[in-house]
Amino acid sequence: MSIEVGSKLEGKVTGITHFGAFIELPDGVTGLVHISEIADNYVKDVNEFLKVNDVVKVKVINVEKDGKIGLSIKQAQDRPVETPKPAFKRSGEGFDRPRSDRPDRPDRPNKPPFRSDGGRPNRGGGKPLAPRANTFEDKVSKFLKDSEDRLTSLKRSTESNAAAAELAEVSYIRKNTE
Repeated sequence: MSIEVGSKLEGKVTGITHFGAFIELPDGVTGLVHISEIADNYVKDVNEFLKVNDVVKVKVINVEKDGKIGLSIKQAQDRPVETPKPAFKRSGEGFDRPRSDRPDRPDRPNKPPFRSDGGRPNRGGGKPLAPRANTFEDKVSKFLKDSEDRLTSLKRSTESNAAAAELAEVSYIRKNTE
């Protein structure tokens, strides 16, 4: 009996790994059921669904040139064929209920879509938004000022440390020469 893609067979679980289960098929050949092909729901641990020596129904989903056989348990299950329902109906296809059956919306104030200054509407319900004060130029200017202040402070610190060191050296020399 040759293994063909699409055929459904019964096999025995011969080994379980973290990525799937090995199934021995009737001809003595072994195929792999990947963890994603074991069940319709999420499979974290193969051992929760299969045990060694379990007999399972599988569907052959691919046969590679090197002899590897890909199997699926979830595709082997017989299910009624469901026609997919469209997510929405296009114009002219009708609606589930006529517009007149829709509940009335509460009255809402008619707000303009944009503010008079060209910005977006204030949907927060609070005070109108103030224009941004910190432009890129403002941020760069503030950065430069802070950098200059830090550099000045560092210079003062090193100058005072140098002056103190020089003063200490002078006093040491005077003390030792007297």
